[in-house]
Amino acid sequence: MARVRILGPSDRLDAVLDELQEMEVLHLAPQVDLGGPAAEAEEAEAGTGPVETEPFRAARLRVEAIGWLLGHLPASRPGPGAEAELPEEAAALDRLLSRLHRTASHLGEALDSAGRERARVLRMRELLESFRGLQGLPGRSRVAHPYFLIIQGTDGRAVQELREGLARLLDGRFELLEGPARSGETPAVLLVPAEHTEEVERLLAGAGIEELPLATGGGASLSPGESLQRLDRRLDTLRARMERLARCFRPALERRLAIEHDALLSLEARATAARSAHAFVLQGWLPDDAVPRLEQRLRDHVGPTIVVERQGREEWEGEPAPVVLHNPRLFRPFEAITRTLPLPRYGSIDPTPFVAVFFPMFFGVIVGDVAYGVAIALLALLLRRGSRADSLRRSVAEIAGACAAFTIVFGFLYGELAGDLGRRWLGLRPLLLDREEALVPFLALAVALGFVQVVLGLTLGAISSFRGHRRESLGRGLSALMLVLVALALLAAVEVLPHGFFTPVIIALLVAFPILVIVEGFLAPLELLSTLGNVLSYARIMALGTASVMMAVVANRLAGAMGGILVGVLFGLLFHLVNFGLALFGPTIHGLRLHYVEFFGKFFSPGGTQYRPFGHWRPESEPPENPSAAEAARSV
Repeated sequence: MARVRILGPSDRLDAVLDELQEMEVLHLAPQVDLGGPAAEAEEAEAGTGPVETEPFRAARLRVEAIGWLLGHLPASRPGPGAEAELPEEAAALDRLLSRLHRTASHLGEALDSAGRERARVLRMRELLESFRGLQGLPGRSRVAHPYFLIIQGTDGRAVQELREGLARLLDGRFELLEGPARSGETPAVLLVPAEHTEEVERLLAGAGIEELPLATGGGASLSPGESLQRLDRRLDTLRARMERLARCFRPALERRLAIEHDALLSLEARATAARSAHAFVLQGWLPDDAVPRLEQRLRDHVGPTIVVERQGREEWEGEPAPVVLHNPRLFRPFEAITRTLPLPRYGSIDPTPFVAVFFPMFFGVIVGDVAYGVAIALLALLLRRGSRADSLRRSVAEIAGACAAFTIVFGFLYGELAGDLGRRWLGLRPLLLDREEALVPFLALAVALGFVQVVLGLTLGAISSFRGHRRESLGRGLSALMLVLVALALLAAVEVLPHGFFTPVIIALLVAFPILVIVEGFLAPLELLSTLGNVLSYARIMALGTASVMMAVVANRLAGAMGGILVGVLFGLLFHLVNFGLALFGPTIHGLRLHYVEFFGKFFSPGGTQYRPFGHWRPESEPPENPSAAEAARSV
């Protein structure tokens, strides 16, 4: 990354910002302080200040209004009618947006109201099914007025209370017929004498019982079927009006939304400039190879009065330079793992390439079964199908593919296919070790992998901190050296190496130990023991791998012990399915834990700022197209 300062006449600031927005390479730094009371007076005279200026507020309100409209207008479809063009003048645009807001709000409220009414009528029609056969009861002179009721509850208590109240009021001169209860409600038909309707209605209101307003004979009320037809026609009309509105204005609103967002970004960028009545200063970061292009473009499009000055590293050493990860295509999917943590600080080491090597390897060492590896590969292909490039789903699919490849490779090294079926049916033999029997060699393999990764982490930490923290760098380098010496001493003690190595290695340890204490202090022995514990923590690889193969073998043995062949096969497949599910999640969780805790803790330095060059606004679903951003990552 290069840090640059752009200087020029104050009246050319907007032109410079326009070119920067087109190039999309400069990550703007916070506002520069020109310093001094004279500068403050000039700045006040020039009218600079916080971002919350009147133009900014107006643009933000327009963005909110257009966003609201786009959120409420349906997706426009091809049809009759020309697309409208929005006025360029701000006041006219604001008036049009206000009218559109009122129209869309009115249509939306009418649609909601008609939709709620339609739902109510549908519910009424559903309840009327419960009254079928009750509406045609023969009327009698003393039982003449019907009420169609909805009584909350299905346990009968509310109905019983209503019966008791009616009995006290009407002295038994009523008929209450219940329908089948559904959805927590009980429909009912109540027939009462016509002269007592007022008392009955007061009783129903006091009890909170809902009455369906149905036509009871010759009235003007519509039937549910007629009401539905009327509401459907109204809904069709309202939807057609909304679709015409969307077809007319939505494309123009989408284009204008991008313009207004760009205006907001430009105003925010303008606020980062230190500006007096006569000059301005902008500062920011961009890729090293983009500096000549920036100078040339500003000179050609703005004029020779614009100066681009590259700042020395000592001028911004203490400031957080922006960071963008850049890895070869093979490693790029594993950025999904490293991005769960904060970005690495500028100038430190990106752990993605090491994760790309170790994580799928650990997964394969743990699962290590050809059949399981093929199943994971099929899942990866299924997940990748239809995924968008550079999406999280595509990254997960490609990580799963790498894990499947290592699982198949280690499956052949262990001689495992669905447990011991490959050995029993196909004569598959282990090329490296038999995990059912060779527990100690398997443990040695797991610890050896941990030793390599921890020593690598300490070495990377020593390299990363060498520039600014020499003492810390020396301490980590000594810790890595002492781990290597401890490993050599153990190998010599068990005669994997010649026994003559033992004494020189022990002497080297005795010499290195006091140096480590001098460099890192009296807590150095505890830190060294903790590091050794980190190495031993990798024994979980052996534990998980042994558990996986044993469960697969047990599934095969239990399947063979079942009475019938079909039952045995189904039981074995079920057990393998459970083991496969554990094989997907267990190695993933523990593999990530080993990386985040034991490995990253040795060298990873978080605190990086995302590289976000000033440019054009894009919807969140649309990835930025900025080739320079990828080139900038070489600075990480």
